Amino acid sequence: MIKVMIYRKLNTKIYAFELSGHAESGPAGHDLVCAAVSAVSFGSVNAVIKLCEIEPIIDQGGEGGYLYVEIPEQLEEAARERAEWLLEGMFVSLETIERDYGQYIAINQK
Repeated sequence: MIKVMIYRKLNTKIYAFELSGHAESGPAGHDLVCAAVSAVSFGSVNAVIKLCEIEPIIDQGGEGGYLYVEIPEQLEEAARERAEWLLEGMFVSLETIERDYGQYIAINQK
């Protein structure tokens, strides 16, 4: 199962997220849930980097199955707001995947 942890400041703004585990909803290379979660999360991180012109703090696991991304503390307010909106969009997309494939993905917030 893919476990998603969304980290929020004061229960509002997303400042980081963490993915761990494997969906195992199909054979390696044909796992649609894994592919969807990967596309949504990596696409969102790439959008943050390009559109907000910031370098988030990123930690990836060795053989996959782990990704931690954090928005740096010291940012201009406009860049921070854009990054937060992009991460909210990612969260909505992941919730949609969870709604349809909840046996393979679980989302929690802190």
